[in-house]
Amino acid sequence: MAIQRMDNVGIVVEDLDAAVAFFVELGMELEGRGEVEGPFADRCTGLDGVHCDIAMLRTPDGHSRLELARYRSPVATADGPRDRPHNVLGTHRVMFAVDDLEDTVARLRPYGAELVGGIARFEDSYLLCYVRGPEGVIVGLAEQLR
Repeated sequence: MAIQRMDNVGIVVEDLDAAVAFFVELGMELEGRGEVEGPFADRCTGLDGVHCDIAMLRTPDGHSRLELARYRSPVATADGPRDRPHNVLGTHRVMFAVDDLEDTVARLRPYGAELVGGIARFEDSYLLCYVRGPEGVIVGLAEQLR
């Protein structure tokens, strides 16, 4: 049996409102917010006493979603600095296609985005960069060139 699709990518954050604002500014659409708790959440996560606030966002094309979660309990933990380099084992990034990379970076700066390196050109195909977004998450941006 094959998978049907990738449903969403989940990111645990401390400041849910700031993370939602960042991804909405990027161009995602807020589908909704809610709370998750109870035995099913405990069983699924392998944690006891799960109670978290979530926000579900989707890309404008409707094909991809991002779930942001802020844990009320148990309290979220950090396993190191939030500004880890890109090559740390287990480090993940989320990549988005954008129509104007430089404008997107400029719009995200007031929301805390900082370039990890710089804007790079891949042949005559793409402009690419990584920015550090909410909670230190690396967000990749790619502009396809004509």
